[in-house]
Amino acid sequence: MSEPKVALVTGANKGIGYEIARALGTTGITVLIGARNAERGTAAAAKLAAEGITAVPVGLDVTDPVSVSAAAARIEREHGRLDILVNNAGILLDRGQYPSGTPVQLLERTYATNVFAVVTVTNALLPLIRRAPAGRIVNLSSGLASFTLTSDPEHPFAQYPMMAYNSSKSALNAVTVSYANELRDTPIKVNAADPGYCATDMNQGAGPRTAEQGAIAAVRLATLPADGPTAGFFSEDGPEPW
Repeated sequence: MSEPKVALVTGANKGIGYEIARALGTTGITVLIGARNAERGTAAAAKLAAEGITAVPVGLDVTDPVSVSAAAARIEREHGRLDILVNNAGILLDRGQYPSGTPVQLLERTYATNVFAVVTVTNALLPLIRRAPAGRIVNLSSGLASFTLTSDPEHPFAQYPMMAYNSSKSALNAVTVSYANELRDTPIKVNAADPGYCATDMNQGAGPRTAEQGAIAAVRLATLPADGPTAGFFSEDGPEPW
C-alpha cells in the first residue's frame, strides 16, 4: 500500500488556505498547515484532526528565508518528499488610493509576499517535489491579475485599479508560467488558481463567495491527473484570460 500524498498549503490557518487544506485532507492526503503564527497553525491543525484529517502544523513565514529553509528541512526529514505545494499566502495592502498615489514602498511590501516569497518557497521545496511521482504546484492568483478583464472599461474589475495587488498577481501568473516551462518535461504541473471574490479577512468579509467555494479551483489543480494542463490560469469554471 502506497503512502498518502503530502501537501503543504501556505497561509493555511484560516480562510481559503484552510479550506484548501481541509478539502485535500478529506481525500486522505496528509496536509501540512503552513502558518506564520504557531498557535494559530496548531489550532487549525487540531480542528482539522477533529474531522479525521491528518493535519500537521508547520511554522512558516514565507517572507523569511530562514523560516522557509527550516520548513523545507523538516518536511524532508519527516516525509522525504512533497507531492503538492499550494502557495496560498498573500496580502492586499491597497486601500482605495489611485495608482498615481501608490507609494513604491507599498508595492515592495506587496511583492515581498505575493511574488518574491512564492519564488523563495518554491525554490526551497522543488527538490522535494521532484521526488514525488507526480508533483503539483498551485499558486493562488486573482481575476484582478487578468489584463484582459481589468483593461476592459465595461468589466467590473476595471473599477478596482489596485496597482500593488493587481500587478503582483499578474507577476505571479508570469512566475507560474516560468516554472511550468522549466518543468514541462517532468511529471510536475504548475498552474495558477483564481478563487473568485470570497469573503475573507483580506477584504473584511466583503466577498459574495465563501472560502470553501474559493478553494475549489486550487484543489482541482492540486489533484490533476497525468493528462491535466500546466502553465494555465483557472477559476472554478475553467480557463481564465491572461
